[in-house]
Amino acid sequence: MSVSSSTPYTPAAATAVDPQRWPDVATVPRCSRVRALAAELIVRRAFARLPLRVRLPGGRILGSGGPLSPLMQVHDPGAFHRRIGTSGLIGFGESYLAREWEADDLVGVLTVFAEHIATLVPAPLQRLREHWAVRPPESQRNTLEQAPGNIRAHYDLSNELFASFLDPTMTYTSAVFPCLPAVWGQLPAAQHRKIDRLLDLAAVGPGTQLLEIGTGWGELAIRAAARGARVVSVTLSEQQYHLARRRIEEAGLADRATVLLRDYRRVVGRYDAIVSAEVIESVGAEFWPVYFTALDRLLVPGGRVALQAVTMPHDRMLASLNTHTWIQKYLFPGGRIPSVEVMEELIAAHTRLRVAGREAFGGHYAETLRLWRERFTEQRTDAAVAALGFDETFRRMWTFYLAYSEAGFRSRYLDVQQLLLTKEDTTG
Repeated sequence: MSVSSSTPYTPAAATAVDPQRWPDVATVPRCSRVRALAAELIVRRAFARLPLRVRLPGGRILGSGGPLSPLMQVHDPGAFHRRIGTSGLIGFGESYLAREWEADDLVGVLTVFAEHIATLVPAPLQRLREHWAVRPPESQRNTLEQAPGNIRAHYDLSNELFASFLDPTMTYTSAVFPCLPAVWGQLPAAQHRKIDRLLDLAAVGPGTQLLEIGTGWGELAIRAAARGARVVSVTLSEQQYHLARRRIEEAGLADRATVLLRDYRRVVGRYDAIVSAEVIESVGAEFWPVYFTALDRLLVPGGRVALQAVTMPHDRMLASLNTHTWIQKYLFPGGRIPSVEVMEELIAAHTRLRVAGREAFGGHYAETLRLWRERFTEQRTDAAVAALGFDETFRRMWTFYLAYSEAGFRSRYLDVQQLLLTKEDTTG
């Protein structure tokens, strides 16, 4: 949900941002006149070709969309262009947080952009990307020292925040529904369906020694232990660690499932099976080889790994590999989404594992995100999230994040995959 486009825009509303908490939102960046003009020309060129309607102050409409196309209202074009001229798509997102533009159908607007992301910037400028794109900061590299801070910046915001929009399973990865579109009441069973598919891929059953990389809030560990597996689950989130342990104890499975506050690189032992759901996106491209090497090191010969991973097209991954993004700055510091091709290349180059199966279900993630977004919107409007100490700019940011992610899957720019990796048993 966004603020209705029928709500009058006022400078006071646009500047009601806490400059201490949101310095880059509260202040429009300085930008040279030449750069701002170039940004305006690029933006107007893009708008003219998009199946979108863009309303400017005074009522002028840009875009090639018809009456039913999504409508974007730009209240402050000058600030909008300066932000984009300074930091590209980061500025685009910050402009939304600053209320310089709005959309009743935020997902619809963002889906149009996602569908045309490869052509928004003219090809000659794309070839010069390394000279104008914002670089990821060194402070967000997922070294052993910095990874805990990167993870906690997102997952330790508040267990109550996540509970406000997740279903009772507290599962924060894509569900698998029996059919689409989905409704809220289907979500717990759909999350269990996804978890059971991963456990089945890894052949988890009675006596299986299972390692889970990325605990979440414990639902997969609980279901694996209920199958009779012996589970070790690792996380870097302190809040997830404490709640997952409590939920496992309440389920009466503490004798079968252990949660450790530990980096995957510091895990020891050998396991019959490994499951890791949507963790590789938080690893960082620099450490993808380390991640796959760890899977190989920890898996016994003949063992199986079940991965769930968000993916993006290989060419777009390469184009954005050294670019700092809005999602990295505000939601997932140090993160990077891989392509299927890069995962397969790294597995072949660095491990004794092989990809034995792969299934994509991106449409299910779009529906999962829609249900989360709608639930969060309900909580946002009745001040439940505000009661946790999160201000309106944060709530607007979270809404944009969920809509932005949903648009990625609706446009098929993003996908989600379950992969089975196996390791040949050569001991016999």
